[in-house]
Amino acid sequence: MAEQRFELLVDGVPYSILATPYTYNSETRYNIRYNGNDHIFTWDSRLGRMAPIDDDAHEIPDNLEEAIAGRLQISRRS
Repeated sequence: MAEQRFELLVDGVPYSILATPYTYNSETRYNIRYNGNDHIFTWDSRLGRMAPIDDDAHEIPDNLEEAIAGRLQISRRS
């Protein structure tokens, strides 16, 4: 599992993302850093995709959350 850096343009706003994977209780989680914010993403079976689980997850714009989740999902398949 390697750290990933990628750029996203969501709703006209550029985001520089750093995704650092780690294992917690035998599941892969990602520490996501973007534009000075930190969040933890993991698999959410209810949503059927990666999703943030930290206390400040509600602060992530919905479209950005979905874009990050989609990018992480592609990475997990590789």
